[in-house]
Amino acid sequence: MPNILMFQGTGSGVGKSVLSAGFCRLLKNRGLSVLPFKSQNMALNSGVTPEGLEMGRAQIVQAEACGVFPDVRMNPILIKPQGSGVSQLIRMGKVVRNCSAREYYTMAEDNFRIAKQAFDSLKTEADWIVMEGAGSPAEINLQATDIVNMRMAEYAGAKVILVGDIDRGGVFAWLKGTFDLIQSQHRPLLHGMLINKFRGDVSLLKPGIEQFNEIVPVPVLGVIPWREMLLEDEDSQNLQSKIVQDAKLEVGIIRLPYISNFTDFDPLKQISGISVRFVNRIQDLESADLIILPGSKNTLFDLRFLHEKGFAEKLNQLSGRTWILGICGGFQMLGEAVEDPNNMESSGASCEAETSGIGGCESGLGLLPMTTVLEGDKKLVRRTYKGINWLNGLDWTGYEIHLGRTEFHKNPQESFVTEEVTAANDSSLGVIDRKQKIIGTYIHGWLESPEVIQKLLALLTAKTFDIPLSFQETKEREMDELALFLEEHCEVEKILAN
Repeated sequence: MPNILMFQGTGSGVGKSVLSAGFCRLLKNRGLSVLPFKSQNMALNSGVTPEGLEMGRAQIVQAEACGVFPDVRMNPILIKPQGSGVSQLIRMGKVVRNCSAREYYTMAEDNFRIAKQAFDSLKTEADWIVMEGAGSPAEINLQATDIVNMRMAEYAGAKVILVGDIDRGGVFAWLKGTFDLIQSQHRPLLHGMLINKFRGDVSLLKPGIEQFNEIVPVPVLGVIPWREMLLEDEDSQNLQSKIVQDAKLEVGIIRLPYISNFTDFDPLKQISGISVRFVNRIQDLESADLIILPGSKNTLFDLRFLHEKGFAEKLNQLSGRTWILGICGGFQMLGEAVEDPNNMESSGASCEAETSGIGGCESGLGLLPMTTVLEGDKKLVRRTYKGINWLNGLDWTGYEIHLGRTEFHKNPQESFVTEEVTAANDSSLGVIDRKQKIIGTYIHGWLESPEVIQKLLALLTAKTFDIPLSFQETKEREMDELALFLEEHCEVEKILAN
């Protein structure tokens, strides 16, 4: 039986995912075999395993911290919200169905059974399992159907560390309130508490910790200072722009309501001289040298958002003057229409383009001569791609994770992925229109290749940049530094003690 350590939080976004990854690397660096586990993940940031199965990006990063390949047993239940109170349910890496929140909770015991089976399978393969909770164990309306916090901790026999975010204020009240609302039979599972994202002189906090320890019978085992993190974050509420004064290049990423896979752009943040801004206002697009339309979990809704808020009109005005890059759902939006005849994502929408009129449809931006129909199975592929034309001869590893098929009404001006790695000579995997300054691709993760970024920047500007040799090496270094950081600021031996 391995040792089981679990990080739960006073709420979403307090740092559970990053701390879990940090302790995964800390244990690995001590020569121990370790695996991550999160029974249920609600996130729009997902990735593809080598077997072609889908799981949350946070657990993929944690697997990397453990030095192992991602495995869907590490995240057996994934929920992807897609609007109107409906989410896509994914079990063991495969789409099961769309369901409402009420419907989902009627399946709690079945999902819990699947999660326990996945955990039981993993626990035979490591010295340690580092588990992550979701949201807060103090959500009293959800405790009866909980499959990710205290019920899972009880089943696994985990030592639970409760994490609070002091940067948001009221951390002692948050920790105490969470402790009080945890069911009494589960409180003995609490092993310690961590105060995360502290700014300032920690000595000024010590009197409060001493008083707190007299009130709550669970010790504070660390105060972790605020630290800028390069590791990917699964929560879109934590999206961070990187603003650079006198930047050589301005990148504007439109913050769609259902933005997904937003960590695609993290490599750009690591390049000195590039400013990366998540944009909510049309006027912020004027100064951009590159505008990015990211992925979306509800392409039709986000397309409607672009039209209603004036982004669509602005993008058409900027076409040919400013480079525009669409990835996955953002790529689909660049076309003339996106149709959803079976309401796989939408609940019905009008469409000015000529369509069958069945199901949902939305007019695209009209920047590429193509139409996308959302039907069939979700495409989940991870592989090595080879570039042609402006990416001539380059190899990079990426993945596809999308619903629907895209058809061009006439051949795209230029493809930049060779046909031999595409299914059925699908030239839509990566296209470019140099005259209109449009790039579109279904491939995620391609910006992790320094050679690809070098080619892209050369297309955008004549200015030179110091590009890190390897995004993966940068992540590895960040994980090692995070592990040392946690050794310094946490009472690690007490956290790991039986």
